[in-house]
Amino acid sequence: VHHQGAPLSNCFGFIDGTVRGIARPRENQRVMFNGHKRLHSIKFQSVVIPNGLIANLHGPFEGKRHDSTMLQESGVLRDLRRIAFYNGDPLCLYGDPAYPLGVHLQAPFRNMHLTPEMGLYNHAMSEVRVAVEWLFGNITNYFKFIDFKNQLRINMSAVGKFYIVCALLENAHTCLYGNIVSDKFDIQPPSLPDYFR
Repeated sequence: VHHQGAPLSNCFGFIDGTVRGIARPRENQRVMFNGHKRLHSIKFQSVVIPNGLIANLHGPFEGKRHDSTMLQESGVLRDLRRIAFYNGDPLCLYGDPAYPLGVHLQAPFRNMHLTPEMGLYNHAMSEVRVAVEWLFGNITNYFKFIDFKNQLRINMSAVGKFYIVCALLENAHTCLYGNIVSDKFDIQPPSLPDYFR
């Protein structure tokens, strides 16, 4: 990540939440409604690494959940505190402003009055963090049916499992052919047998 122009030298991946629209449920409409996107939905939290794989996926969560709540419930931060070190130095994930700052989790500067250096930092990190959005796009491009929210009905089909299976198949596809993320960072994903081992 650092070799692609990121100021952080210890960043090994990116974390973000994605909102997947669903049909309006008959029950629990408020719980499933995402006020920011203004639709009924389920959410997932993903960690994307430079070889183009989704290294960690949690969900589904109710549409109203905030990214920081998903972070706490997923246990990713606890796991990072336990294992995210290289030669004794801490490694970190980079997320959007919704995530709290810490040793293992970094985000853009949020001050109203950013110095020029803060602005440059935010811009440089944004240039590499876009990789997580590319991967979300890949999943919906390869598996278009998960984008037809009127057909995704809670309690009528396994809506949450659909996205998880699509993410797994996207990882398998990446192992075989690479993707835009692995190309940008010039890191090859593992072979398919190694991935499923």
